[in-house]
Order: sequence, then structure tokens, then C-alpha cells
Amino acid sequence: MQLDLHQLRELLTAIDQTNISELTLKSGDLELVVRKGTSLGDRLSLPSPKQSDAISELVSPTVASLETRGTSETAAMSPLSPPKASNKFEEILSPVVGTFYRASNPDEAPFVEVGDQITSGQTVCIIEAMKVMNEIEAEVSGQIMKILIKNGEPVEYNQPLMLVNPN
Repeated sequence: MQLDLHQLRELLTAIDQTNISELTLKSGDLELVVRKGTSLGDRLSLPSPKQSDAISELVSPTVASLETRGTSETAAMSPLSPPKASNKFEEILSPVVGTFYRASNPDEAPFVEVGDQITSGQTVCIIEAMKVMNEIEAEVSGQIMKILIKNGEPVEYNQPLMLVNPN
């Protein structure tokens, strides 16, 4: 069974939007277990070298191979943390996992540019999740100081998309 990174993200997003609390996916030597509401550090165990190869083959050749560090049987992972914004700027965060788009289609101008004044409730971008285009609205009025994501890049839940200098 082949599963690329995009399909894996769609699967995780779909599971997140349901009452499913645990899912086990088995393919050959690989067993993927997804559990909601558990601490990663409590549950994560490092794969064997054989499982690492199976993960790389299952997900896609474009995804970097899984590296294990140290000799511990379990590891606590910290999520990727974006650079901290200045305290005076407000962040516009992604409410879903998906793909970031600055405009409603490639032929149109972006919703906002750096330096633009925005108002609360104004659409600033779109996040595509599972073939659904979600318009992201600003929750604060102010000036766009920085756009943190490039057009067409994948985004994670709660990832900062833009910095706004509030009015």
C-alpha cells in the first residue's frame, strides 16, 4: 500500500474531525497507530531500522528518512516551533492542516500584501483542506507586517500565517 504525505495529512485531518479516538493502520512490517488525546512523549517509541525503511517507502521518497538519535527506547518530541513574533504583533493562525493560498485562484491578486491595512473579518488567505477551500478571516484590524508562508506551501494546525500590527 502506498500512502503519500498529502494523503497522510488528509487522513489525519479527517480523523481529527471525527469522534475516532484511535486508528491502527498495518502494511507489511509497518504499523501506524494514531491516538487522540494522548501525550506524544508517553506513547512514542522509536522504530526499528527495518520499520524506518518501511515508513520511508510507505510515505514517499520525497520525505526525509526517519532518524533516531540516542539509545533510548522512547523519545519525547517537541513540535516544530516557528520563530517567536514580537509581542506587539498579533499572529493570524491556521485553524486547520492544509495548503496555504494567498489568492482565490492563480489568476487573481492576493487577498493581502505586506503593508496592507486590514479589518477584523476581512479574508486574508485560503487554506485548502481535503478539497475544501477555507477562507481565513482576520480576527484583528491593523497592518500586515509579514506573510510567513509561501503560496502553495503546506501548513499545520495553529501555525502562524501572518503578523499584524494591530490598530
